[in-house]
Amino acid sequence: MLKIHNLKAGIDGKEILKGINLEVNAGEVHAIMGPNGSGKSTLSMVLAGNPAYEVMGGDVKFCDKDLLDLPPEIRSHEGLFLGFQYPVEIPGVSMVNFMRAAINAKRKYFGQPPMSASEFLKMMREKRSVVELDNNLASRSVNEGFSGGEKKRNEIFQMAVLEPKLAILDETDSGLDIDALRIVANGVNKLKSDKNATIVITHYQRLLDYIKPDFVHILYKGRIVMTGGPDLALELEEKGYDWIKQQADEQA
Repeated sequence: MLKIHNLKAGIDGKEILKGINLEVNAGEVHAIMGPNGSGKSTLSMVLAGNPAYEVMGGDVKFCDKDLLDLPPEIRSHEGLFLGFQYPVEIPGVSMVNFMRAAINAKRKYFGQPPMSASEFLKMMREKRSVVELDNNLASRSVNEGFSGGEKKRNEIFQMAVLEPKLAILDETDSGLDIDALRIVANGVNKLKSDKNATIVITHYQRLLDYIKPDFVHILYKGRIVMTGGPDLALELEEKGYDWIKQQADEQA
């Protein structure tokens, strides 16, 4: 589904990703961990097509298409979803109108007719239950006045509506209490299938107690320096990031 080969990228002329190699197949959950400044969020932004980031080398295939040649909106239509670490508020734009516009833009891209209001509201009710999103929140402006946990639930709700092939969740656990974390993680788990894949970017093991990864990758100084199974996250939790730095320095 996703094949990243020797990806180099940065911002303002500074190289941050220094040769990322990663392959993600349908049905898999990959966790990417690493200290601050290692390039985790940069990777997510480059894959999503944020124009502030410059690709300096390498290539990325997404469902056999050259992802780096596609504008951000086409990447989304093709099935790539990014859950932001800090979701923005959009005052004056209701969640209902926002999500109906998003789903109908995707349908138009694939030559399908717009979803009727009644069909869309029915789908909204079904998808809200995935993340226990209150109807009052779904009727308000996008993220306006939402708590941190409500914003993250709203992100997973949007993911449920758009049904992406690949979801990239950038530090979804950031700022969540234990109840919000459980609800968000349960929503992610409910949406998992053998036809989609998820990349979970996180600092901490605690999220991976709820979302079980098939693979764990450690990102350090712009490179994936270690890959393993779920036990790697537990080992990292026990030994800390200084252990990774030591391992990476020894390899260098």
